[in-house]
Amino acid sequence: MPRPPKEVLERLTKLKKTIEELRYEYHVLNKSSISPEALDSLKHELVEIETKYPELVTSDSPSQRVAGEPLKNFEKVKHKVTQWSLNDAFTEEEIKNFDERVKRFLRDKGISETPTYTCELKIDGLHVVLEYEKGFLKTAATRGDGTVGENVTMNVRTIESVPLKLSKLVSIIAEGEVWMGKRQLEALNREEMEKGREPYANPRNVSAGSIRQLDPKIAASRKLDTYVYDLSLSNEELPISQEEELKTLRELGFKVNSNFKHCKSVDEVIKYWKEWEKKRDSEDYLLDGVVVKVNDRKLQDALGYTGKAPRWAIAIKFAAEQVTTVVENIALQVGRTGVLTPVAHLRPVSVAGSTVSRATLHNEDEIKRLDVRVGDTVVLQKAGDVIPDIVKVVTEMRTGKEKAYKWPTHVPECGDDGKIERIPGQAAWRCVNKNSFAQQKRKFYHFVSKKAFDIEHVGPKNIDMLLDNGLIADFADIFSLERGDLLTLPRMAERSVDNMLSSIDKARKVQFARFIISLSIPQVGEETANDLANHFEKLPKLREATFEKLQSIYGVGDVVAKSIVEWFADKNNHKLVDRLLEQVKIISPEKKSAGSLPLAGLTFVLTGTLSSLDRDEAGTKIRALGGDVSSSVSKKTSYVVAGESAGSKLDRAVELGVKVLNEEGFLKLLHPVK
Repeated sequence: MPRPPKEVLERLTKLKKTIEELRYEYHVLNKSSISPEALDSLKHELVEIETKYPELVTSDSPSQRVAGEPLKNFEKVKHKVTQWSLNDAFTEEEIKNFDERVKRFLRDKGISETPTYTCELKIDGLHVVLEYEKGFLKTAATRGDGTVGENVTMNVRTIESVPLKLSKLVSIIAEGEVWMGKRQLEALNREEMEKGREPYANPRNVSAGSIRQLDPKIAASRKLDTYVYDLSLSNEELPISQEEELKTLRELGFKVNSNFKHCKSVDEVIKYWKEWEKKRDSEDYLLDGVVVKVNDRKLQDALGYTGKAPRWAIAIKFAAEQVTTVVENIALQVGRTGVLTPVAHLRPVSVAGSTVSRATLHNEDEIKRLDVRVGDTVVLQKAGDVIPDIVKVVTEMRTGKEKAYKWPTHVPECGDDGKIERIPGQAAWRCVNKNSFAQQKRKFYHFVSKKAFDIEHVGPKNIDMLLDNGLIADFADIFSLERGDLLTLPRMAERSVDNMLSSIDKARKVQFARFIISLSIPQVGEETANDLANHFEKLPKLREATFEKLQSIYGVGDVVAKSIVEWFADKNNHKLVDRLLEQVKIISPEKKSAGSLPLAGLTFVLTGTLSSLDRDEAGTKIRALGGDVSSSVSKKTSYVVAGESAGSKLDRAVELGVKVLNEEGFLKLLHPVK
């Protein structure tokens, strides 16, 4: 097995240290430096590395732990039932992998029964363990480190949904979640602000803080609630399934969330998960996912546990609105009015259900405020249909290799000398040359046009939208767009996004002549591009061509040769071509013998409108068959193809006696009947 790269080892070490510090804050001190979703993202990255390099897994890894240590000012309670954590899934593929693992493990055990699943909503609150002795509440404890928790019995007794006496005098241990409703949080925050205090961030933090109050009166005033979902120990026989277990808990007097569902297949599980992801905000409690459990207890017992989690259950998280990722670069985007917007190019990451690779940094002041650097691990937030924002730098992840962004004095995209200026009274900078953006737009329009890359569904309106929203800064950026980037754009439906991405992907293979045309080299038109492609065949030869070499090519004069040499000598153009070559493949002109090309030696001039194909397509077909296309009529012209509304070129052909073909005759020439 290959040794993990040095950068992977460094990343792993940083992740373990940072996650442990943040987990301690979150579970023990009840503080949140970053959101739970962002912390989940860091943990998921850690698990991915350890999955890829299992030899790196250690017993002290956060992936092998359940939670933090209990607070010292609470009595410690040793759990009679180990408090397990759950493995997480984030995608359909991961859900299906869980189903496959369950079935494979059962087959290996010689069990042929097909498992079914019970799906329950994953309430975002504080886990509590309730012990009842002969029907009466004895103790209530927090999860703690999974073995030892905190005794919070007096506070939990104040929660009216927790029965002090069960309907049946049994001795059991039940587990559930303490939570505060959104409406209750609003009421509590109004009181806090009236007293001049800071409002609470979210219901989960208030729930945890309330349960950990030494004064039970404070907990009582917070009007907390519970949902109980697990009967983990009983002096009587346990129910035969998870579905029956939930019914039993309700019969005993516990408050059980009624939105659970028995699913007979993994497809039903996925459907339930997707339905509740859409409905998650409709409930008064916070939801962060769905818990899936093998329904049959006998199968649960057969599956057992790993070192930290049951094999028979998994938590499927909803798409996070906050995740962590890495800033790979920061580039300036010139907007419609010439205003410069810094855009962070990110390691692609899924946020709020879509993959994004760019985030706006707004302006110079925002970069300084965040102190964001290239190489930083950052918290990315996406709320609604807007371009994602970087809201925080996880400074604990810094290695010292990160590079601060230096605001430039000149920007090549601003044209001429590239000078920029800060707008008086604003944090924004803009191009001094007010015409630069219009010029840039025209180049993009040309790049995606039929003569160049011919990218369908990426016309001028979409180019404007991509530029205005900072998703593209040069031609190569078009090919690195992610589906999630495009879905953030206004009025951009999924079907439109899929069409656009399909067209972009199709354009990754481009004829050499079209590639040359796309670059907008001054003086180089369609015919010259074809001459250059046929002569050099490969891009490196063209890039290295001298003035004299270019000048010697038929159809390339002094002015054109000078323009080509100067264009490729420009460092920015050099970088642009290199970036494009990372994204696209150039197809060299086919070399065929003269006898195999039916139009070899013939020169065509196209005029007017053809009904069955446009002039660009007609030119492509002519060249593919060995012919040449010219823009002007001369005695050397073999045919003039005249469509509807043919103009002066038709008159010139008649004057010189050049053969004229209508559309039908032209098509017969292209596709002769055999």
